[in-house]
Amino acid sequence: MKIQLLFFGITTDLMNTNQLKIEVNTATSIHDFKLNLKENYPQLENINTYAIAVNEEYATDQLILSEGDVVAIIPPVSGG
Repeated sequence: MKIQLLFFGITTDLMNTNQLKIEVNTATSIHDFKLNLKENYPQLENINTYAIAVNEEYATDQLILSEGDVVAIIPPVSGG
């Protein structure tokens, strides 16, 4: 199934884009999705913590993705 992947902050620089459309297996959990990200996009491997939002709501590792979901990768933000 297809989902839209959005990148924010440093992940935009690492990926050289702010969005991708990707294919994931049916019944993929956020936990499995995170493992898939590290395997398929090694440029993200140095980001140890980040939040995942699905359809503009923060997601837990147990959430199952659905066709057409919009998934955002939100790295830690610092500033002052």
